[in-house]
Amino acid sequence: MLSKLEKAIGYTFRDRSLLENALRHSSYANEKRKEHLASNERLEFLGDSVLGFVVAEYLYQNYPDHPEGDLTRMRAELVCEGSLASVADRLELGGYLMLGHGEEQSGGRTRASINADAVESILAAMYLDGGIEPPKALIYRMILSGKEQHAPVNSDYKTMLQELVQREKNQVLKYCLVSESGPDHDKEFHVIVLLNDRIIGEGKGRSKKRAEQAAAAQGIQKLQHA
Repeated sequence: MLSKLEKAIGYTFRDRSLLENALRHSSYANEKRKEHLASNERLEFLGDSVLGFVVAEYLYQNYPDHPEGDLTRMRAELVCEGSLASVADRLELGGYLMLGHGEEQSGGRTRASINADAVESILAAMYLDGGIEPPKALIYRMILSGKEQHAPVNSDYKTMLQELVQREKNQVLKYCLVSESGPDHDKEFHVIVLLNDRIIGEGKGRSKKRAEQAAAAQGIQKLQHA
């Protein structure tokens, strides 16, 4: 079964256990505690850095006239959860994940956050097994090819909203955390953004920062169509 996934990612593992580890969600590892199985969380941590480095290097080399701020926003767009979840969809990664019973029942195989994390874990597993070139090739093929390489430079919606409201005097923006829910490994944050104490947007995300960006994007849309 994993041979099909290896074909999809374009890499055959010398140590197949690394790939298995990359597909093992914490919910599965927790249910199999007696077997002392490691979840993919440590691989996800490493994979995030591998992905960030490869994308940063690509942007540095291919956009020599762009300032640091633009490059930072472009990288954020390319490595965001939505981008990685799209990669997971194309790899049909959900079908390979090892999930706990509860996560399976609640639709974990199609959850963007879980799939995005698994992509990062696979990149780390490829790096540990074969060095930087295998994950780099996958990142170039699945993320930096075609339209993905022309990521918009204005993806920092909080900055865009701040600049928009500053066109008038005495405008006060404030972000408020409404709630957070879900288990520690998959929390969801709900944030609202207020302009002069009036709600102009709300957003949800796997981190407070992502939720604030989503709220800011909605705020921009509301102000531009007011």
